[in-house]
Amino acid sequence: MATQALHVVAQSATTMTPPAAAAKTTHVAKLIDISTCIGCKACQVACMEWNETRPEIGINDGSYDNPAELGPAAWTVMKFNEVETATGGLDWLIRKDGCMHCEDPGCLKACPSPGAIVKLDNGIVDFNSDKCIGCGYCVSGCPFDVPKISEVTNKATKCTLCSDRVSVGQEPACVKSCPTQALTFGPKEERIQYANERIKDLNSRGFSKAALYNPQGVGGTHVMYVLPHGDRPTEYSGLPANPTISPTVSIWKGIMKPIALLTMAATVFAGVIHYAIKGPDKVEDDHDPKA
Repeated sequence: MATQALHVVAQSATTMTPPAAAAKTTHVAKLIDISTCIGCKACQVACMEWNETRPEIGINDGSYDNPAELGPAAWTVMKFNEVETATGGLDWLIRKDGCMHCEDPGCLKACPSPGAIVKLDNGIVDFNSDKCIGCGYCVSGCPFDVPKISEVTNKATKCTLCSDRVSVGQEPACVKSCPTQALTFGPKEERIQYANERIKDLNSRGFSKAALYNPQGVGGTHVMYVLPHGDRPTEYSGLPANPTISPTVSIWKGIMKPIALLTMAATVFAGVIHYAIKGPDKVEDDHDPKA
């Protein structure tokens, strides 16, 4: 993949319009084909190796998931779920969990710290830890429950889609490590075309409900899935069927915040007018100094 000069197109807690990029950057996406994933966890290890993160060693809780959930030092986690079929058999449903890099990111909308979360012109949503205040609003704003706050640094962390590798023309570390090419990376339109080919193949093999997971409730995502059981995404370890940004975040950013800012501006304006008309308060000359 060609080298990309990445430009910020949106920042948290700011209304500034970023300067236009010198050249149009291609929107990228990672496609996860569940039908060819073998659950080897090579992607999980590669993510930790490249980003130099080491989650604490946990305990066996009767599941192949280890760690059990995403965390400050676990940005990619393989999840496994056994589901009984209509014929009495079992489906072993695997999912690579991590940041979805939404086109309309709820974390960015919820964040109150200017520039702590940025969206790049190729679609990647990245965190700037230097500006993070550890408030956790990004956690509540994410419909996929991805960002986590570190108890050590009090900073939010998540998958960056290896923006550092992508900027120099490399694919994400997890994609590079996948032995079955269940993970592929490139221009989003090309990944969608490839996904449609995979879905046709799955349809021909009896998976009539196979579908592409690219939820429009968040404007689409730059991490997509090919799901053999596309009509039952929640069975893939709780993948949301129709993810949307929290109404609280939408109301605050869309309605209440502008009203609050206008109210503050009106208060300041009224104070200026009052000062211009009445002038500063003056103490009368004949006042009693002992009063």
